[in-house]
Amino acid sequence: MAKLRITWKRSCIGRPDKQEKTIRAFGFKKLNDTVEMEDSPQIRGMIEAVHHLVDWEAIEK
Repeated sequence: MAKLRITWKRSCIGRPDKQEKTIRAFGFKKLNDTVEMEDSPQIRGMIEAVHHLVDWEAIEK
């Protein structure tokens, strides 16, 4: 199954609380952190909610 590499690139300061909670749900602790997660519709929806704050790419394994 494919994985997604997600990198937090922009701050949550001044953003709605829901967007900050989504960033924390990814497991990010600080700016420029990167996580790898399984590709699923739920994760894609989370990325769509904060697409302006993160960069992401698909990883084939």
